[in-house]
Formats: sequence, C-alpha cells, structure tokens
Amino acid sequence: MKINEIKCEPFDDQRPGTAGLRKKVTVFQQPHYLQCFVQAIFDCLDLPADATLVIGGDGRFFNREAITTIIAMAAAEGVARVVVGQNGWLSTPAASHLIRHEGAAAGLILTASHNPGGPDGDFGLKFNMASGGQAPESLTDAVYERSKTLTGYRIADLDIPDLRQTGSFSLAGLRLDVVDPVDAYTDLMQTLFDFPRIRAMLAGGRRVHFDALNAITGPYAERILCDELGAPRDSVRHTRPLEDFGGLHPDPNPVDAPHLLELALSDDPPDLIAASDGDGDRNMILGPGLMVSPGDSLAIMLEHCERIPGYANGVPGVARSMPTSRAVDAVAEAHGIPCFETPTGWRFFSNLLTAGKIGLCGEESFGTSSSHVGEKDGLWAVLFWLNLMAELEQPVDQIVHAHWARYGRWFFQRRDYFIADTGQAQALIADLGRRLPTLPNTLHGGQRVAAADVFNYTDPVDHSVSRDQGFRVFLEGGGRIVFRLSGTGTAGATLRVYLDHRETGPERVTLPADDILSPLGEAAASIARIADHTGLAQPTAVI
Repeated sequence: MKINEIKCEPFDDQRPGTAGLRKKVTVFQQPHYLQCFVQAIFDCLDLPADATLVIGGDGRFFNREAITTIIAMAAAEGVARVVVGQNGWLSTPAASHLIRHEGAAAGLILTASHNPGGPDGDFGLKFNMASGGQAPESLTDAVYERSKTLTGYRIADLDIPDLRQTGSFSLAGLRLDVVDPVDAYTDLMQTLFDFPRIRAMLAGGRRVHFDALNAITGPYAERILCDELGAPRDSVRHTRPLEDFGGLHPDPNPVDAPHLLELALSDDPPDLIAASDGDGDRNMILGPGLMVSPGDSLAIMLEHCERIPGYANGVPGVARSMPTSRAVDAVAEAHGIPCFETPTGWRFFSNLLTAGKIGLCGEESFGTSSSHVGEKDGLWAVLFWLNLMAELEQPVDQIVHAHWARYGRWFFQRRDYFIADTGQAQALIADLGRRLPTLPNTLHGGQRVAAADVFNYTDPVDHSVSRDQGFRVFLEGGGRIVFRLSGTGTAGATLRVYLDHRETGPERVTLPADDILSPLGEAAASIARIADHTGLAQPTAVI
C-alpha cells in the first residue's frame, strides 16, 4: 500500500462547534480542507493499532466523496478495519449504536444535521467516541489547535469498492465492511419496545404518519414502521434520501415542516404525526389538534417510561438543556430522581449517559434520547410514543391533556432573530452581559425581573467547567427568559430567545401559546435591546 505525504498550508477556521465542524459545501470542497480536518482528528484520537472505525453520513451532497477520502486516510493511519453503511448511509443514532456494536474506537459521521443540503448547501463532519457519544470539548479544542499547525496529511492509494454493495473487502491491510445501515438499529429497537403490541394497535385502526423529509430516516422508517410494525406504505412519506433533500429543509419543526402542523389541525388527522431531520437525530411529535413541545415530550416520556419494556426499571436520572422548558423538572421531582440542567450541546448529555447518571435526556431543539445510544434519536422517539399509545390506549392529544391536568402546562416558545452582521450580534450579547447585574427589580413590557444570571456549568462526571452558556432572566410570577447565540449555522448569527411559563388552571392550559408568552417576548426584546442593536422589530422565526 502506497502512502502519500501531501504538503499544504494549515487552515485557521476549523474550530468544531457543539456537533462537529459545519461549513458550506464549497468550503469543504477546497483543496486539502477536508483532509486537513480529518488528519487533525486522527492526530488527536491516538487510535490503537487494531482500531475499528465506523463511517457514515446522512446522504447529503459531497457525502460519498468525503467517505472515500476518509477511508483512504484511515488506511494511511494504520486503521485495521472500517465499517461503513451501504451507500455511505448511516443515521447519527444508528452510527452511534454501530460504534458500540462493532467495538469501534471511534466514528466519523458526515452530516450537517438539520441544515439544508445540495451543492450550495451545508456539509459537516463530527467524530464520536467508543461510547457512541460525541467527543468532549477538551478533544474538540485539541483538534482545533492541531488543525492550525498542520503542514500536510497522509492518504493511501486505494481502489475503494462501490459502496452500493454490501460485503467485506480486503484493501492492502485494511478490512472494509460495507453493512446494511438499518439492520443493527432495527434489532436494537426490538429490544426496547413492544413491537407485537404496537403492531396490534396499528392493525386495530390507529393511524401513523411519518415524514422523513427526503433524509436519512426514510429507509429506517420503511423497515421498522411498515415491514416490522405493519403500517401501510402510505404512512411514510419522502423516504428516499436525496443529496439536496429534494429541496426540503430537513428540520422537523412547525416553521420548516408546516404541512405536518396543517395535517394535525385537519378534520381527520392521524393519531400520531411525526418527522425526523437530515441525520435522524431530531424528532417532531404531533397529534390531533396539537404539536407536542419537546419539553412536554421529555416530561411525558419520563412520567410513563416504566410502561416501556426497555425502561421497565425506570431511569436513574434525567437531563435537559438549560434553554429547554422546565416541564421535566416537576416530573423528576415527583419520581424522586435527579434532574440535570446542562448547556446546549449533546456532548454534555453523553457524559451523563456514559456515567450512568441519567437514562433520558432532551433539548428544546427537538432532540430526545436515552441510554440506548450516545446520541439523540428521532425514530426512537416516534417508537416510544407509539408504544406509549399502545399501553395507554390513547392517541397523542389525550395523553398530553392528561399530563397537563396533573402537572400543569409549561408554555414554551423559541424566538429566533437571524442577524446577518455577526458583529451586531456580538455587540448585543456583550451589552446584555454588562447590564445583567442591574436587571433585577426593573420593569420590561409589564414584567418585573426577579433575578438574572450567566449560566455556567460544572460537569458532574469529569468536573470540567463550561462558562458563559447563556443568560437566564427570571420574572416575578415564575416566567423565564433565556438568551444565547446559536452555534449550528454556517453564516451570520442567530440570537435565540427562549420563553417559558407555567399555567395550572384547566381554563388556562389550553390557551394559545401567544396569549401566555407574548408579554414575555416583549419583555425579552426590551431587556436585550434587540431593535436598537439589530433593527429587528420582530423575530425572524417563532418555533
């Protein structure tokens, strides 16, 4: 096997975010760009001599070319075995499971998650550890520092076979296994959920509608929902992964998938409506007449988890990201288990899951999961809800209303302000940070501030400290406002403003969210002086 030593200049823009490195496709297509980032990862992973590596992606544009490049670079690093999904496909949760299942030292997942695809879209690469979870911040920081000093990379001359065919191949010392991307994941789901009971429920007339948005979960949904559980073929839509997602924005939320909300509000909606995102790690759950907020979904899962076979013994704890609604906190208290509040970013959950401190976790950006994998898992959430419907013998809307009757409803809303000028966004955050200590007892939009702080987090597992993870403002009457800049985009900046407030009266829990949260939104705009800094009088999206 010939190994080529390619010399080039380092790049200074390869700092991974909360879920790897995301850039425009055209950035990754620059000569040496992908290769230098991969080399930095290999240099910092310190793989053993007999290492197995899992590689796969969400099928977006540039996926296949990137995978063949990484296989050749893995061979140059002396990796003994590479496991890759057929067609280069692996959903993020399936890749996480496969890392564990195959005893791999690490995994490289090619995705930009919910970001648009195609030649003018986004691309991304992240690396996961042997636990299946995302790399810790200490490692991603090390990769960034290494990327700035690289003078080249190593790549082998290999004749890589067609990844459309499964099988094992020997490539000059490297064993390449091309596997069905769905098999191992389907087997795992059958150990967690009561498939016969779900199958009987669907045969009895309950209807499900799942939209894969032309992204990676399509083949998984066809296999599990249709082949295994007997749902009619027309229950699943947009199931063929396309390089540009067929022009759809693969983000399961009411703004980017309004057709699903319209279906939920139609005259004869299915009992469960759901969608997942580009790489299969997010979920949106809807039922007749409503969308289930991610915070409510997590809380309801915790409330009823012991009804699900894979969680019959309960869970040791639960976690939510700091901006996520506090609905699950009340359920955790009722169950007598700890509830961890973490920064945004799944790697913080990964530490808690690996250490056995939690068994369920979720975030407001439509991500939910458990200890079954080290990542969030969209289709798993759909199966959890189907199993719950079968156990309770109720559709989604009845389950949600019963939960509100017991715990009250945490109204929740995220208001996004896309700011093209990142300098304006940084100035807004800096100004808010300076004024934060002066906010208590001030009045904004009729709302009085009770307390305000900067959210800092000390990881209870490795004791690492993550500072400046967002601003929290607590209002008299129990409302809360959170401000943070998003780290998942590839251009500009998005100020995310999160609003939550609890109502308990039967006549209040069914009110429209705007009726409850609009005063908090006005207060948030006043507190952060959004219009003064950006000229934006209204959010660019409300989710």
